[in-house]
Amino acid sequence: MKITGIVIRMLYGGLMVFASIAYFFNLSSTEEPNRAIATLNAGFIASSYLYPLVKSLELICGLFLLSNKFPRLVPLVLFPIAINIFFIHLCIDRANLAIAFFVLGANLFLLFQQRAHYRELFSFQP
Repeated sequence: MKITGIVIRMLYGGLMVFASIAYFFNLSSTEEPNRAIATLNAGFIASSYLYPLVKSLELICGLFLLSNKFPRLVPLVLFPIAINIFFIHLCIDRANLAIAFFVLGANLFLLFQQRAHYRELFSFQP
């Protein structure tokens, strides 16, 4: 289980770093997205802050995953991003659904690995 956790953490961190570097250096493919994804991306780009914020978080958290810094905080920060990646690909762009499953699964696995440290967050004591 320990080796599996290291492999998943490194793959997930590498994917986050690659996705953010590809965004910041405009390395993405020139393939035209379908209409629904193009509309969604146009809305994200029109907000002018959302993509840079998310990609910056992905870069920082990806580097933290690769270096094993803040192993309890990083999956919590990336969880909302992973949920959105999953549902966007589930509902709109099914071509990349395998990557979305990996992102969500890796995040859930890392959260499950650290579950003992999250118990205090969910204890309801007055």
